[in-house]
Amino acid sequence: MGAGHAHRLYLPGTSPVHRLPPQCKLVAVLAFVLVVVATPRERLWAFGAYALLLAGVAAAARVPPALVTRRIAIEVPFVAFAFLMPFVANGERIDVLGLRLSESGLWGAWNILAKGTLGVVASVLLAATTEPRLLLLGIERLRLPQLITQIATFMLRYGDVVTAELARMRVARASRGFEARDVRATRVLAKSVGALFLRSYERGERVHLAMVSRGYDGRMPVLHDVGATARQWSAAAALPLAAAAVALTAWMTP
Repeated sequence: MGAGHAHRLYLPGTSPVHRLPPQCKLVAVLAFVLVVVATPRERLWAFGAYALLLAGVAAAARVPPALVTRRIAIEVPFVAFAFLMPFVANGERIDVLGLRLSESGLWGAWNILAKGTLGVVASVLLAATTEPRLLLLGIERLRLPQLITQIATFMLRYGDVVTAELARMRVARASRGFEARDVRATRVLAKSVGALFLRSYERGERVHLAMVSRGYDGRMPVLHDVGATARQWSAAAALPLAAAAVALTAWMTP
């Protein structure tokens, strides 16, 4: 697999978390999320314990809290949905700050917010400590189908290329005095989308021909291995194992 390019989500560093092989971190994050999802929503203290575990990982990885806070804004649509649940859900109603809210809706909103936020933070830490190209190598090491890995690789590489092309088209429109002020601009924007599609398709064909001429046979070359030792797997397992202990205590506690 060819060398990648720096991604805006990645935070360069040499921390112990950065040095872990990507497949170890992928499995650890997946296991952690599954444990969090399986935790009863009524055990509020358990979610506080999970947050502390993630805070410990962030501290070990030297990821600033402000960076994590900015990036979890991606879950805002889910937060908005969660805030609506106490108003629209059925069931017994209780008074909260003068409002008649559904008790089941409140629990449902908390369930979404707590588990969703923890999952997003875990994903943010994974992205901040692992280069995208290494994540793809880790996925390949986990024996996922090569076709999926290659599609993800091309999406990662050429997503930025298409975005840059769109930015150039926007500058070209602006230099010609175009401003999207009302519905009449829809025709111009629609033509821009069509032109972007054609340019992307043609670029894809040129890239494919270039790859075939260089010996591409359906498999991307691996320039370096990302094998993991038993010690590295053990280090990565610390997070999900600690979370599993918390979840087990939560299930056993009345």
